[in-house]
Amino acid sequence: MKSTKLYAFVLIGLLGLPALSAEFNASDNSQQRLHDLQQRWATVNYKLEDEVQEQEFEALVADAQQWVEQEPESAPAHIWLGIIKSTYAGSKGGLGALGLAKESKKSLEKALELDPNALDGSAYASLGTLYYKVPGWPFGFGDDDKAQQLLEKALTINPDGIDPNYFYADYWFEQGNYAKAEHYAQKALKASPRPERPLADEARRAEVNQLLAKIQREQ
Repeated sequence: MKSTKLYAFVLIGLLGLPALSAEFNASDNSQQRLHDLQQRWATVNYKLEDEVQEQEFEALVADAQQWVEQEPESAPAHIWLGIIKSTYAGSKGGLGALGLAKESKKSLEKALELDPNALDGSAYASLGTLYYKVPGWPFGFGDDDKAQQLLEKALTINPDGIDPNYFYADYWFEQGNYAKAEHYAQKALKASPRPERPLADEARRAEVNQLLAKIQREQ
């Protein structure tokens, strides 16, 4: 089942809030930066294509990198730099994609050092996805066993979340264990809706349903 190419990574973002105001303190500023990146990422990932999408991914990488440089101890900043780079890798393809995936891995590992529980364990889920999507040695760092460990940690932190359950379902589909894949896909569909994240929920549920259709064809 496993392919040696780098797949697209579709990782969840939140829809954003209004523009920054001078009245925000440092904590408010960080939260606003998070929401801004999440909003823009969702638009770039789900709505744009081709050269326009690539240009916007480049801009997102630059802005996330700036946030990391300004707040090097912020786990969410490192998480979102990793998420943006991994998603850009999936869109870009080729050797450049593998380089981006390696950079994403480094950012996510840094986030885990700072705060493994940040953003409901998103670093575990994102890093686990990289490990089973990226080719293994000698081309890349892919490792299915490592992926399983990381994805299970993500589920320990956020057991009912749509994202960790979807990624774990997809992992088991890649492994050819369709019963487990279906179990976690169905669990993902039962996740509570997130009113502040309609685009993210809509896209993820569509992916879960696509995965279930593939599972049915294999069973």
